[in-house]
Amino acid sequence: MDERTNYYHLTRDEWRSFYRNGIAPLSDTELQQIKGFNDQISLQDVQEIYIPLTHLIHIYMKEYDSLHLSKGLFMQEFAPPAPFIIGVAGSVAVGKSTTARLLQMMLSRTFKRRNVQLITTDGFLYPTDELIKRDILDKKGFPESYDMERLLNFLNAVKNGEDDLKIPKYSHEIYDIIPDEFELITQPDILIVEGINVLQLPANQQIYVSDFFDFSVFVDAEPDLIESWYLERFEALLNLAKDDKTNYYYEYANGPRDAALGFAKKIWQDVNLKNLEQFILPTRSRADVVIHKTNNHTIDEISLRKF
Repeated sequence: MDERTNYYHLTRDEWRSFYRNGIAPLSDTELQQIKGFNDQISLQDVQEIYIPLTHLIHIYMKEYDSLHLSKGLFMQEFAPPAPFIIGVAGSVAVGKSTTARLLQMMLSRTFKRRNVQLITTDGFLYPTDELIKRDILDKKGFPESYDMERLLNFLNAVKNGEDDLKIPKYSHEIYDIIPDEFELITQPDILIVEGINVLQLPANQQIYVSDFFDFSVFVDAEPDLIESWYLERFEALLNLAKDDKTNYYYEYANGPRDAALGFAKKIWQDVNLKNLEQFILPTRSRADVVIHKTNNHTIDEISLRKF
């Protein structure tokens, strides 16, 4: 099956023409503060790409609320709508974290009465000690490296309106789960879930993460471009780690740069590219919207799922 036939493929100009009434709800300074390492994004991107996307999400939210109300009328009882959950997927280093943080800020400011929260699935990775015990440290980021049962239970609890939910904290500085530290999620109206695995179909699961999503975005680019962004980001992380002995990248930052970059290229080839080709790209067809990037993170096409 050709997944492209299931989408409307729109140029940037076509996409921005669908909704021109919005005003960017943030400043350029705020935008630069939320963008990820080595990502490139501008207020023009917000105006032309993300304001129409926010408007589309609003359409989905209204339909979601209407269906929930109709169910209540059918059962002759009222219950508040379950939280609206948005999934943001894509490869390592493609810029999905920037997309997720930007959507959180824009939705919070567009819908001021809605509590909009964001989590990443990094917190559901098994700790390094557990990965070593399972002999899958070299597959960190692959589906088997996540505690999927814990993630699914968390999303189920969110949908059922449970309060004060704790999820583990992950640190990119130590490259591991932080022991005994948690992030608190408190009754979100909108929850954004960002991660490479959010649209995947893990083996031996009757319920998938995406079953809990009411809208989903896949951030896409050609693998060779993503590799270049990954290596550029790796160098940026080395520069930050140079004087921090607690940082995972400290030894690489203070050793031969060629050797460090050789290590990064091997990780890309052996882990990230394989994960992208085998497990991430096959989930692209499950997304409601695919944002495609080209050189310099420029968004050139948006694909909107037909059904």
